[in-house]
Amino acid sequence: MTPLCDSEQRPAREDRLAAEWERHRPAVFGVAYRLLGSVADAEDVTQDVWLRAAGADLRDIGDLRAWLVTVAARRSYDLLRSARFRRETYVGPWLPEPLLTGADASQPVLVDESVGAAMLLIMEELRPPERVAFVLHDVFGLEFARIADVLDVSVPAARQLASRARRRVAGARQSTPRASKTERERLLTAFRAAYEAGDLAGLVRLLHPDAVYVTDGGGKVSAARKPIHGGERVARVMVRTGRRWHPDRIDVAEVGGEPALVLHREGRVYSVDTVQIADGLITAYRRVINPDKLQRLRAVTPEEAASSP
Repeated sequence: MTPLCDSEQRPAREDRLAAEWERHRPAVFGVAYRLLGSVADAEDVTQDVWLRAAGADLRDIGDLRAWLVTVAARRSYDLLRSARFRRETYVGPWLPEPLLTGADASQPVLVDESVGAAMLLIMEELRPPERVAFVLHDVFGLEFARIADVLDVSVPAARQLASRARRRVAGARQSTPRASKTERERLLTAFRAAYEAGDLAGLVRLLHPDAVYVTDGGGKVSAARKPIHGGERVARVMVRTGRRWHPDRIDVAEVGGEPALVLHREGRVYSVDTVQIADGLITAYRRVINPDKLQRLRAVTPEEAASSP
């Protein structure tokens, strides 16, 4: 029997790659989003990885998932180093781009606490090599030989970078304990009711006396250029913004693997709010209103919101 020529074998290889790609695409997007904190950049990296895979000879690759994740990490690392400069010129506080992770999520991703806003902000404080080493080893389980190749360092150096990052992340986690999903939903539901009613006293009761309010407008819309501190002061700002914005509806949705408030106004998502909780009170309230970071979020109908768990 005459062997198939390469042009005849190519369609079969492409079909197999397409099937494997659908299985591993969430991991590719997931590593890029965790490293970059941007859905747009993560989508670009994912497309780059697909093009690289489609043009490569993958027959000798034993672990395709690890190969794809490594390619995504290398591309993200290049972007991450340049993104540091963009962060420095960013107008006002920077917050991660919200990622819907519930049942109706537009982008599938491996969901755990490492895609939450609080965790992404912790990782933002790491140096790019530390962040890459931590995400690839502690989240995706890649061996240090691959991580060393991505970072162009020795295996012991890669191991040290991951260890250093792990210690810093652990320290930050201890200072910001993670509340349960039930507690978050309870506080957010109560906060939404007080916010919609303009209930200043109700908001104050839900906020820690030392609470901080951070808004990310990116210079595209009116937003505080610096964090606002103090529970009562934050509550007063909330009452004022609630009166000025007049949101059509506020939903509780899953964003970054945790409950969040999604404000709708004039048929679109106007803001996404996440919280940090300690001892039953909100210690940090983070609001993304930069329209560039919200344009990928579809505004759900009231009927869809009512049917959500």
